[in-house]
Amino acid sequence: MLSVQVAATRLELLPQRAAFLPEQRTLLVADAHVGKAVSFRRLGVPVPAGTTGETLARLDAALAATAAQQVVFLGDFLHSARSLAAGTLAAVQAWRDRHAALPLTLVRGNHDQHAGDPPPSLRMQVVDEGFALGELRLCHHPQDIDGGYVLAGHLHPCVVLGGRAAQRLRLPCFHFSERCGVLPAFGAFTGMHAVQRAPGDRVFAIAEDRVAEV
Repeated sequence: MLSVQVAATRLELLPQRAAFLPEQRTLLVADAHVGKAVSFRRLGVPVPAGTTGETLARLDAALAATAAQQVVFLGDFLHSARSLAAGTLAAVQAWRDRHAALPLTLVRGNHDQHAGDPPPSLRMQVVDEGFALGELRLCHHPQDIDGGYVLAGHLHPCVVLGGRAAQRLRLPCFHFSERCGVLPAFGAFTGMHAVQRAPGDRVFAIAEDRVAEV
């Protein structure tokens, strides 16, 4: 992982596409989009199976790397109401049962508004945007909030490297501006959108098991 300073807070950037606050022992995860693949299949779109298991395995890897004592999801934990398929819920519930003592918080995102809050059996605290954690304001949508530095998701940021189109490489990334930082999409089945970098912004790309500033 790679350590950066965000305002006055130290933040560890993980190759698992998550961030860790060592002082608060808190793992931050944006845009898990659990159940997105099954949502597409229920609409007749042939997409790969097994992405929920891959997402949960990535979450286990991030927890093992950090020994986090709580997790905050920065919105879009579930993709849609169609994500509430029996197999998907069983996989998530089995993961939750393995981490029964781990506090989980969800900052509602736009997909959560449509999917509804997670089932009570998952025991997740659900809050609105602007959730305060020290000097940080945890959101789903990137925005400017007086009195704190915002960490958010929603945009699924990536950086495009290389020259000619056929040789370009798209990598998920963390994107930090003066007042707001955006985490990459965590889920195994999510799209990406190239960042629009402004002067002074910092961008950190994820390439397999490394995080590097670009």
